[in-house]
Amino acid sequence: MVSKKKGQSGKGKADEAVVQKKFLFSPSNVREFIREVEAEFKKIVWPVRKVTFGLTGFVIVLVIIIAIYLGSVDLLLGKLVSWVLK
Repeated sequence: MVSKKKGQSGKGKADEAVVQKKFLFSPSNVREFIREVEAEFKKIVWPVRKVTFGLTGFVIVLVIIIAIYLGSVDLLLGKLVSWVLK
């Protein structure tokens, strides 16, 4: 099996030029990026208003329940530790 070094092939310099060209912030590359972003945004399926409000309400209720639970556990453990240390 014969392995070639990167330097032996003439493609190495061409590949480097392509990579360097992709990373330049030229106006054409920026315009192309913006066009691609717009195309991706058009593919998004946004939920209807009713679903959004329902899920938001569910999240808020869940956060309140978890906060009450964690607060009560913290209070009980704090009282337990202070009772043990007395």
